[in-house]
Amino acid sequence: MIYKNLLFFILLLSISPLSLAHGVDENTAQFLSDNNQTAIGAFIYIGAKHMLTGYDHLLFLVGVIFFLYRLRDILLYVSFFTLGHSITLIFGVISHIQLNAYLIDAIIAFSIIYKGFDNLGGFKIIFNAQPNQKIAVLIFGLFHGFGLATKLQELLPPSESLLFNLIAFNIGVEIGQALALLFIVTLFSFWRQSHSFNHFTVTANTLLMSSGWVLLMYQLTGYAIS
Repeated sequence: MIYKNLLFFILLLSISPLSLAHGVDENTAQFLSDNNQTAIGAFIYIGAKHMLTGYDHLLFLVGVIFFLYRLRDILLYVSFFTLGHSITLIFGVISHIQLNAYLIDAIIAFSIIYKGFDNLGGFKIIFNAQPNQKIAVLIFGLFHGFGLATKLQELLPPSESLLFNLIAFNIGVEIGQALALLFIVTLFSFWRQSHSFNHFTVTANTLLMSSGWVLLMYQLTGYAIS
């Protein structure tokens, strides 16, 4: 059934090797470390690949679009997220802003918890208030961008082509994000046609929050022992 496929997708993302959230495979890391020239195509590919394997970003996006039914709303919220992570991705690297990778990834994990909690109506039930969802997506987008910037700063050497490569990487991230969203939105469109959608929204968002907690504990543990 459709809901089982969706839950399996979320579960698969949550139990993948945790080190891959902002990890880079050995060959890619070597290329980034050695490269000091403009390589638009390569950086677009690396950016797209990074987003498609960055399950922390994908889990957050699942939460963001979970109750968005109109394409216009999906594009609006994703645009806020894109604006946020694009700003801090480029600005963070160019300005050499050094942040602890574990703490940034912990905040990214918290963004997943936040969105699942929001989807469950937690703010209205417990606090009798509702934060502005667009501003929240923008703010968390800024932190997601710093997560990308932190990893790139570990690998990219200073060079005259740095800005062009960063822009290409960001374009790749957006391409990867668009491909992932196409799959997720298509899956949701089928699932929403089933009666199971209303019955399993609580289960799905509880699982989303649980994934965020697993990632949060992993990152805080890494910070504590680093």
